Amino acid sequence: MPLSPYLDTFPQVDASAWVHPSAQVIGDVTLGADSSVWCNTVLRGDVNRIQIGHSSNIQDLTMGHVSHKSAAKPQGSPLIIGNYVTVGHSVVLHGCTVGDACLIGMGSIVMDDVVIEPQVMLGAGSLVSPGKVLKSGYLYMGRPAAQVRPLTPEEVAYLTYSAEHYVRVKNNYRIIGAA
Repeated sequence: MPLSPYLDTFPQVDASAWVHPSAQVIGDVTLGADSSVWCNTVLRGDVNRIQIGHSSNIQDLTMGHVSHKSAAKPQGSPLIIGNYVTVGHSVVLHGCTVGDACLIGMGSIVMDDVVIEPQVMLGAGSLVSPGKVLKSGYLYMGRPAAQVRPLTPEEVAYLTYSAEHYVRVKNNYRIIGAA
C-alpha cells in the first residue's frame, strides 16, 4: 500500500492527486490538488512534516525526508514544496523549501534548510549545501550548486508548462486505473 501512517499520523492526499502504487507516502505528508507522486518514490514524513503544493510532481525514485525537532532546533527541518514544481527522477530532497514554479533536475541533492526561491531551475546532478538560498529567476548547476545565469523568458514559461504537463499525464494514469 503506498500510503502508510506513522504512529497516529496518516498522509493527507487531495482527491485529485495521484500516487503510483509503487510509491511510499508515510506519516505527516500533505499532497495538494493535482499533485503526483511517481514510481518508487519515498516521501517519509515520520519525524517532521512534508507539504507538497498543488500541480507539483515528484518523479520516479525520488526520496523526500525531513529532520526532527529538537531543543536546539524547535522546528526541525520540514520538507516544503510549492505549487507547479517539477522534481526530476532520483532526486534527494531533505528538510528544504522549494518555492513555486521550480524545476529540480534529475539526480540532484538538496540538503537541510536550503531555500529555493520561486522560479529557479536546478540543473541535473546538482548538490545544494545545507542552508544555501537559491535566488529567484536563475539557473543553478554544479557540485556545489552555483548561480550560472538568469533564466530566459522561455525557460520561465517552461517551469509552469512542465508541471502542467505532468498534471495531464497524471490524469491519463487516473483514467487508465479507473478502466
